[in-house]
Amino acid sequence: MNLYDDIAQLRTFVAIVDSGSLSAAARRLNSTQPTISRQLRALETRAGATLIQRDTHRMRLTHAGHQVLEDAKAILDLVDESEERLHDEQSQLKGHIRLFATIDFGQFVVSRMLGSFLEMHPDISIALSYSNRPVHMIEEGHDLGIVAGHITDDSIIAKPVGRIQRCVVASPAFLHGKQIRSPKDIEHLPWITLQGDQFNSSRSIHLVNEKTKREHTLSITPTLATEGVTSIREVVRMGLGVALLPTWLIKEDLVAKRLTILLPNWRPQDIPSQVIYPAQRRLPKRIERFIDYSAQYMSSILKTDLSNQ
Repeated sequence: MNLYDDIAQLRTFVAIVDSGSLSAAARRLNSTQPTISRQLRALETRAGATLIQRDTHRMRLTHAGHQVLEDAKAILDLVDESEERLHDEQSQLKGHIRLFATIDFGQFVVSRMLGSFLEMHPDISIALSYSNRPVHMIEEGHDLGIVAGHITDDSIIAKPVGRIQRCVVASPAFLHGKQIRSPKDIEHLPWITLQGDQFNSSRSIHLVNEKTKREHTLSITPTLATEGVTSIREVVRMGLGVALLPTWLIKEDLVAKRLTILLPNWRPQDIPSQVIYPAQRRLPKRIERFIDYSAQYMSSILKTDLSNQ
């Protein structure tokens, strides 16, 4: 009997990995822990190798386990897709989506989008993780990710779903007494920046004047560099420096005058919002529908009018 002949065993193995434990997998599959354990042992026997190493504190995949997991997910996706094709195109989507998003963008924007998607498709379940290292998350077996920033990797497909507008801001308290007339006036101020090349360099910021089309690149020395834009916003609101922040995060701060846009005619480049997924994997219908929905949702939610700020 071939290693991949028993679909139930493959589903059990994937559920164990996704759930993090045998007991959690048993609850997810409406089974018992002894049954789950027995199916795992049977799969390992057929594989001729240990797939999951377990102790009292944690479990982790072996090298063979990673290989079987990737193949099992691909097989189950094909099985699920075949079953979906047997039903009417308008039938309710079903299944599980393992998703990740960049940290703050995921918490503030993606999580709301997931709520809307789940309202439309109540038979879908989603596991959402956060990471600013997207390729690593794809390698760990996630179905797809929604990320902010630039991605260059041949092993994944990146589909644009919108553009993220940004602006240079500071608090009124920080700006008190300072004359800000040109980009040179802000270049040597204390800057709070993001870490990670996908969000552009943390030591240079390219600005374009929307009226004259002149360009200027700021060379800055960060006072603080962090992976989260929320932490940057908090530090800037305290009056400790200048930052480049996405408009989706600071709309309310601009309206409430907690933050002020510096040099409003000089705009930094937008950065892309993208859905990424493995290049070699055939997508089940639930993933295709989710990608299409993401593009519709993000294109509208990321549009921001700053003309009155």
